[in-house]
Amino acid sequence: MVASLDRRLLEDGLAIIVSSRERTGDLWHAHYGAGAIAAYFWLRENRLTALAAGSVTAEAKAMLRQHGISPGQTSPIGEMMPREDAEACITDALDRTIGELHWVGHQAIYGAISLKAIRELDGWGTAEDIGRLVELIDSFDRTIPGRSWMNTTMKEIRSLKPENSDGFPEIEDPTQLSRLILDELGAFQTIYHAEAHHDLIGHMLTYGHALNILYELGYPALFHKGIPPFLTMVKALRLSRDVDIEQEMPTLQSPVDLLPLERAERSVALPHELEYWLTDRRSRDWNGGHVFKFPFSFYHHAKNGEPIPETWENFRYIIA
Repeated sequence: MVASLDRRLLEDGLAIIVSSRERTGDLWHAHYGAGAIAAYFWLRENRLTALAAGSVTAEAKAMLRQHGISPGQTSPIGEMMPREDAEACITDALDRTIGELHWVGHQAIYGAISLKAIRELDGWGTAEDIGRLVELIDSFDRTIPGRSWMNTTMKEIRSLKPENSDGFPEIEDPTQLSRLILDELGAFQTIYHAEAHHDLIGHMLTYGHALNILYELGYPALFHKGIPPFLTMVKALRLSRDVDIEQEMPTLQSPVDLLPLERAERSVALPHELEYWLTDRRSRDWNGGHVFKFPFSFYHHAKNGEPIPETWENFRYIIA
């Protein structure tokens, strides 16, 4: 089924990513493209019932119909850039930006999932398409670490670095990184509905997954270069994992989050279950594509590690 699972999810996803800046003037429309690609690979790499898989595919296609690009918005038809050349251009761009924390790792997220899709397709896009993807990745240079933080500030995070006293384990491969991520997710006492909390925790899943994808595609140097800024984000998140608003209200730096915080909604069903997809995802705009991205990343990490019950439970508060 996945072979026919419309490689258009990959092709249209890539087209959305590379057209994001010129179409919307910002970096974020690319989320929908990344979401479509995540849906394809999540189905390919996990065993779902036919009904559940069909529901995931239907939702991804509906998202593409709403947020995809029309034929008139695509690049002029031209010769496809050889896959090896395209990968070289993209990885060179990642090498320029992956060593710093920018927008909670979205340059790594967009770059890695695009590389995975292009590898699956054995090449995609003209030189112009790949050039626009490189421009998207390069545009993260000198941007902020992220805009929403709890119990810390953007200024503090700029000087925050991993230290021996943080107790981070040695991370040399994807399995070790996934196990750290699962442990960190399971350690939160309460997860609040806020960009600075449930959404940032979700991006810990996708950012770390992006680094693992780069390793698996044969780019371990990019994986290792991306670890320190990733650990900086994890270190910042640790400042909010014991928050209890009944005892003390946390500080917030965010243009969108407001106090008092509310606990995040708990998802009764998990994404591999049909019931999860019977909830109306369209009215919430597929959470900007994250309804596919967060499960894709979590289940990847779960295969690399053995999530404890607390980790599975906390995941439910990320995906409702």
